[in-house]
Amino acid sequence: RVFGENRVQEAQAHWVKRRNDHGDLELRLIGPLQTNKAADAVALFDVIETVDRMKLARFLAREMEAQGRRPRLYVQINTGAEPQKAGLLPQELPAFLSEAREELGLEFEGLMCIPPVEEPAGLHFALLAKLAQDNGIAKLSMGMSADYKTAIGLGATSVRVGTGVFGARDSAA
Repeated sequence: RVFGENRVQEAQAHWVKRRNDHGDLELRLIGPLQTNKAADAVALFDVIETVDRMKLARFLAREMEAQGRRPRLYVQINTGAEPQKAGLLPQELPAFLSEAREELGLEFEGLMCIPPVEEPAGLHFALLAKLAQDNGIAKLSMGMSADYKTAIGLGATSVRVGTGVFGARDSAA
């Protein structure tokens, strides 16, 4: 009953009717979020796992206030400091949380990461767990179909196993 989507537009096409028909579904945004889609994301998703910058946090806070809806939030951490990936660097997390909590009144339920492909995932999962512990965050979204066992062993409270369940995405899609 918990589903993740990478894109707001795809989620709107797939889930608006289904959510009306099945009120117990939980929908998570697990892909990047642009500020111009913040209103749509707040309206549709129960959880937004990819808060990765203060500008986005401000847009989300504004929309949550305007809509009277508070999806649960996760901070995306770029544990590998990969320039092509979104996410805060680990050392940026405490200041981000402080500003988002004090200035915007936001609370974060969890942290999320996607480790570098060429490195052992366990090192990154352990780092994310330590960051969560040090910053009073309860949940960890980490691990995918290929490394979910490692993620669970290091404290994951949710894993993304779409490929394991549905198969690889069609590259033409």
